[in-house]
Amino acid sequence: MSRIKKSITQVEKSDLLNEATNILEHRLTGESRRHFIKMGLTLGGIALLTGCDLSDNSQAEEVLNRMSRMNDRLQGMLFSQTRLAPVYNESQITRPFPFNAFYGEDEIPDINGDSYQLELSGLIQDKRPWTLPQLHNLKQVSQITRHICVEGWSAIGRWDGVPFKDFLKAIGADLSAKYISFKCADDYYTSIDMATALHPQTLLALGYDGKTLPPQYGYPIKLRIPTKLGYKNPKHIRVIEVTNRFPGGYWEDQGYNWFGGS
Repeated sequence: MSRIKKSITQVEKSDLLNEATNILEHRLTGESRRHFIKMGLTLGGIALLTGCDLSDNSQAEEVLNRMSRMNDRLQGMLFSQTRLAPVYNESQITRPFPFNAFYGEDEIPDINGDSYQLELSGLIQDKRPWTLPQLHNLKQVSQITRHICVEGWSAIGRWDGVPFKDFLKAIGADLSAKYISFKCADDYYTSIDMATALHPQTLLALGYDGKTLPPQYGYPIKLRIPTKLGYKNPKHIRVIEVTNRFPGGYWEDQGYNWFGGS
């Protein structure tokens, strides 16, 4: 194996990597694509497939970035607005629902709801800001769904608020745009694809468990997406932008998978 590796030039390694990525992206269809996603492809496997020396940090990062982008595309292909996340009953709610953020509870933003305004930008017809009373006047729904954290734990909670699809229609958002990004009062930011935004369970949450959304869960507004991992559910939202420019995200820019769900 070592002699084979030494005989492969950097150009040849790149060609092999491109070919392997092409095979995985374009030649897997139907059940074989689903099987690939379920089984996964290890970094060691792609190294064997391409002949890349992953002890080289820059080369390893290139492989990981390509695989992550491919994973995003495959997840997007499998995503369906008719496939719903499981729902639960009141007795199954996790109490207390855990706090989670990239900081401690003593650093939760202190937001004045009376003066709060949700800012809008990008491909939206009506960019006027929204106050909390205006948001509460929209049709409200509730859902009891499971929050799944990338760290390996999960919890079930009840979230109350406005179907995000309804809100996007109310502001005249361009529903053919590619992305929606969120900037938050705690300096967090993330983004989602339009198909996820229009999913019937994606919720602009204003409440938790029948009460006003507590600060530790994202007051005044949290985006609740039960089809995605927890880091794709921004809290303390202050700006929503509809765009065709890829916005990235706080954790995604550090290597986390962007699609982050099913």
